[in-house]
Amino acid sequence: MNGPAHFAASLHGLGVPAPNAMAWTTIAVELVGGLAVLLGAWIPLASVPLAAILLVAAITVHRPYGFNAIKLVAVTDAGPQFGPPGYETDLLYLAALATLVLGGSGPLCLDDLLTRQT
Repeated sequence: MNGPAHFAASLHGLGVPAPNAMAWTTIAVELVGGLAVLLGAWIPLASVPLAAILLVAAITVHRPYGFNAIKLVAVTDAGPQFGPPGYETDLLYLAALATLVLGGSGPLCLDDLLTRQT
């Protein structure tokens, strides 16, 4: 959200080794993996590093906030104020990846188009 340098600083604060390299690796995996999922290409292969990132995020960052989709902290004149998310969203994304791996990407996926042409 605030750029790779901010993300690297967050990783450093979590004690991740080589935070700059890990920040750029995570960004690249999420961009390439997200594009692969969007296109329906190489889903089983793309899901492994994406799942690893989600598991690490769920355990190291989101676990302390628990399992709760809505963390309403206060209602002010500006509107509702929410707290940090728990690990429920990470579990939802892991379930979605597992569904794609086990059930396939669907009829319009790039993998099907490539296999039909060969």
